[in-house]
Amino acid sequence: MSQLLSQIASTKMMAHHRPWPRAAVNAEGWRFAADQLAAGRWVLVGLWGERHAVHMAVRDEAANESAVLSFAAADGRFPSVARLHPPALRLERTIQDLFGLIAEDAPDGRPWLDHGRWGMSAPLGTHGPANAARYPFLPVEGDSLTEIAVGPVHAGIIEPGFFRFTTNGEAVVRLEQRFGYTHKGLENLMAGATLARGIDLAGRACGDSTVAYSYAFARAAEEALEVNVPPRAVWLRALMAELERMANHFGDFGAICNDAGFALMLAQCSAVRERVLRTSDTAFGHRMMRDCLAVGGVARDLAAEGITAIHALLDETGRALPRLKELYDNTASLQDRTVSTGIVTAALAKQYAAGGYVGRASGRSFDARQAPSYAPYDRLRFEVPVRQAGDADARVWIRIEEIEQSRALIRQILDHLPAGDIRAELRLPGEAREGVALVEGFRGDVFAWLRVNADGTLARAHLRDPSWFQWPLLEAAIENNIVADFPLCNKSFNCAYSGTDL
Repeated sequence: MSQLLSQIASTKMMAHHRPWPRAAVNAEGWRFAADQLAAGRWVLVGLWGERHAVHMAVRDEAANESAVLSFAAADGRFPSVARLHPPALRLERTIQDLFGLIAEDAPDGRPWLDHGRWGMSAPLGTHGPANAARYPFLPVEGDSLTEIAVGPVHAGIIEPGFFRFTTNGEAVVRLEQRFGYTHKGLENLMAGATLARGIDLAGRACGDSTVAYSYAFARAAEEALEVNVPPRAVWLRALMAELERMANHFGDFGAICNDAGFALMLAQCSAVRERVLRTSDTAFGHRMMRDCLAVGGVARDLAAEGITAIHALLDETGRALPRLKELYDNTASLQDRTVSTGIVTAALAKQYAAGGYVGRASGRSFDARQAPSYAPYDRLRFEVPVRQAGDADARVWIRIEEIEQSRALIRQILDHLPAGDIRAELRLPGEAREGVALVEGFRGDVFAWLRVNADGTLARAHLRDPSWFQWPLLEAAIENNIVADFPLCNKSFNCAYSGTDL
């Protein structure tokens, strides 16, 4: 038993769960975990449900230990974690929507994904009539307040989300978000699916992170099945992940500047991003590298033509990036808009275990490639850039510095890429098994947990996007900023709609 779990006296270890231990706990053990989260001793990795149970993934970052705790909600209720630890709130509301399980004493019992239009309530749990009541936004009191509704349809080719601003003049007093418009029923679609179908669905959870999601799903499945992935496939996966990271960071760099009124940067960064996407297509047969990973390895190998194209890309980005950095750093109008805009405090970043550029711009250095770590990153040299200002400017610089790190990682991968097979043969487990994985995507850590039946089909799967813990921070970051800075602040976060709508 790990040191993390040894602190919970009621633990009953569950068999065939890899690589993190899973323990069944009673209400006292569940509340103890919530206390540890509230005290900052542990961080919340994930919280999800099924028909008669809830599960919570936690990490003790000081000890670099992780575990999954399970509570049997036999009466359809479980102790609220969000009562003590606010980052759990939206996850608890989602469990209520999808499975009908109620978090006792929760500070907010409103639906999250369920807009009352499904024709039933809790479709994956106990079916009942839909509740189409008007959504009760949180009240705001004060003089001279104005409400501004934005969305869910926006003035751009982006996904739907609703933002309700309460303002005093130009200053934002409160922002409240509402999502769920792109709910896909992904976890229900995965139930009973083959692993091949499951990884296809995982790769479609969030289009700009198709590699990260497929990567996390594949590693979780391989842990469950105890599959040894061929070394060449392990390195090719990392190569795909770094190409995906570069493409998205270049795109965000330009888009943030565009929202500050500097369209020239958008044009230049978009051209470089397009170059990354075309190189990915040459190397792996798809611009976004969708369906290029498989359980047991990868679906596409890298030929000599792809290696040549990637080397050319590294040379081109090496010439472009210094010019883009200089342009950003020496444009006073940009600095005026990004510096001190949308600050996320270090305390909030730590409390919400914010990953990716949101957390690193506010002093939180967590990167799943380093801890808990996974191959081949344990054999690669790279740094995790961290800044302390917590503003939009810091989030821009984290992206720039991560592009530089990705370029260095890609060179190392190409220099050390082993020969050999790209996919391992899968064998039926013969009994139910469970696996978990944490993979670093461009937004932050993507979490995957799944249960595989004896016949190799999926009994249950859960995917958690880093945006679950970043969207609430945007609400905090925009307070006391002006309404006109919201698009800039929002783009500096670039949280996922689809990734959190499941």
